[in-house]
Amino acid sequence: MQISATPTHCPYCALQCGMNLTPAPDGGVRVAERADFPVNRGALCGKGRTAPALLSSRVRLTSPLVRSGGRLTPASWEEALDRIAGALARARGEHGADACAVFGGGGLTNEKAYALGKFARVVLGTSQIDYNGRFCMSSAAAAGTRAFGLDRGLPFPLEDIPRTGCVILVGSNPAETMPPALRYFTELRDNGGTLIVVDPRRTRTAEHADLHLAPRPGTDLALALGLLHLVVAEGRTDEAYIRQRTTGWQEARAAAMAHWPEYVERVTGVPVPQLREAVRLFCAPESAMVLTARGPEQQAKGTDTVGAWINLCLATGRVGRPLSGYGCLTGQGNGQGGREHGQKADQLPGYRKLTDPAARRHVAEVWGVDPDSLPGPGRSAYELLDALGTDIRTLLLMGSNPVVSAPRAAHVEERLRSLDFLAVCDVVLSETAALADVVLPVTQWAEETGTTTNLEGRVVLRRRALTPPDGVRSDLEVLHELAARLGVEKGFPTDPEEVFEELRRASAGGPADYSGITYRRLAEENGVFWPCPAPAPTDPHGTASAPSAAAMPGSEVHPGTPRLFLDRFATEDGRARFVPVTHRPSAEEPDEEYPVLLTTGRVVAQYQSGAQTRRVAELNAAAPGPFVELHPRLAARLGAAEGDPVAVVSRRGRAVAPARITAGIRPDTVFMPFHWPGEGRANTLTNPALDPTSRMPEFKVCAVRLERVDPEPVQP
Repeated sequence: MQISATPTHCPYCALQCGMNLTPAPDGGVRVAERADFPVNRGALCGKGRTAPALLSSRVRLTSPLVRSGGRLTPASWEEALDRIAGALARARGEHGADACAVFGGGGLTNEKAYALGKFARVVLGTSQIDYNGRFCMSSAAAAGTRAFGLDRGLPFPLEDIPRTGCVILVGSNPAETMPPALRYFTELRDNGGTLIVVDPRRTRTAEHADLHLAPRPGTDLALALGLLHLVVAEGRTDEAYIRQRTTGWQEARAAAMAHWPEYVERVTGVPVPQLREAVRLFCAPESAMVLTARGPEQQAKGTDTVGAWINLCLATGRVGRPLSGYGCLTGQGNGQGGREHGQKADQLPGYRKLTDPAARRHVAEVWGVDPDSLPGPGRSAYELLDALGTDIRTLLLMGSNPVVSAPRAAHVEERLRSLDFLAVCDVVLSETAALADVVLPVTQWAEETGTTTNLEGRVVLRRRALTPPDGVRSDLEVLHELAARLGVEKGFPTDPEEVFEELRRASAGGPADYSGITYRRLAEENGVFWPCPAPAPTDPHGTASAPSAAAMPGSEVHPGTPRLFLDRFATEDGRARFVPVTHRPSAEEPDEEYPVLLTTGRVVAQYQSGAQTRRVAELNAAAPGPFVELHPRLAARLGAAEGDPVAVVSRRGRAVAPARITAGIRPDTVFMPFHWPGEGRANTLTNPALDPTSRMPEFKVCAVRLERVDPEPVQP
């Protein structure tokens, strides 16, 4: 292990907070402040501080496991890899290439995501690849691409937020999901700006707001259209901006004008005076932003919902101007980069479309294959999981735990069990890994080098700080070994920098162009924002020794692009596109049998499916298990007191957890966090109804009923 501190980044959320890892007396590492990284400026949440606990061999896998006699037992790497390769080869030979599927994760580094997509398409020849990032910000990505021609979580750095005049934060709770980011909103208010929070719950973030709008879950689209109606009615549109920089305004305007304030109040439950106040606060300053997260996005109309908020920004001239714009607060650690380089069903590296002949030719040339050999787009994440055990017979899964994280999770668990063969690469024995035929123990963030791309589009370098335990290999080594066993001897290097150099070439000229980014630049410049084209003249060898912009003032090395759209949008005519949208009900509305709405989310001490954070004692002490948050009036009707077990029942299943009673939630709504498996698994209940464009499931709203559960008698 290195003697000095190793600068790196947190393995959790999309902030990718900077941290230093220093040697610990037990041979591991400790987290220390790294104040030089501009995103978190040294601040870390509890998850980041305790991340080294997962590096211990006491809580993680250190040997391959194979299923024998119905049980997972330790095995050699050779046996485990041979079993996986054999299963993939059999499925492909007997049922065709699409009988093999690959499922990735938004926590994989760019190098791993790139190699996984290449493995699926070049080695297996399958179209069946997607990843859990589909469940993260796919609706925002679809809406951003539709409006601007390009999707990047934030088109500006976080440092712009405190300097704007107003922020509308829609369906986001950064106080719990990314605590170091809360300072940006606190500084916004300290600087005289205003914060509007849209959330059916009075969250810790909403407590900081100047105005809290609490719409009924599933009505964010109506709310955004109602605000745009008022903007038009009160003469607050920026007509010069609309003429010069947009198209499609008349159609979008007509759609919004059908959503008059009183109608929106009836639909959303937000009073008209609050709607008018939100418009006043948003339009009064010269600059303003709208930031969305999973609340409006994880709906079967999420793309249109985000589109409505984008229309509000465009109509007021708030996009492509300094300190203004629309942005999405990405969730997973590499949720941005994870979808840019090929593990998404419809995309090739560089955020290229798999259906674009020019994109296929470019990437195929880098890969040394015939463009016609590349399969077309496959199924989206939930559709892929739903098809397991039918025409998909074998699955290779990396960095995901769909038994806990997927909607209609009990059904997904059944589909996983129905496979002929399941192989899982993971750090711990997750609930999904426990179902596998082979489990491979892989390296973690502090044991490997690689890049991630944070919510700002800033590509950062995670550095290896210590040697992994014996018996553990990297995901890149796994793909290299499997490719060789399946007849592809070259093209899958195990060195992450070598993989990144190929990624640079594959992304060159694409919307997410990384060709001008090198490991050296990332180390010297604290990250580089994409797009960042290669310097001119292009280095013919694509080596990592290309000099940085800092090292060569005045050179033609591209500095990266912290702020997008200041001159033009990424559309053919350079104009942003208004898209007319209209409110429609959620896929599942309450009725007599299921009269209450369920919404789901996170708590500060746990992360995603909890497979890792539930193994950290300090985090478990802070958040030991699931709960059902409900309003006192709803609790009184049910006859439930604080801590009483409550059953939440949907058309898909039943979950039981203790009641947590609070006036900070709407009386018609209950909330459950989704980090836990078993009886309290929130995603047993959620609805897999899909957005027609993004294929995002409707996690954030479904109809349920509540049942009081009599506690089991204490045995004498």
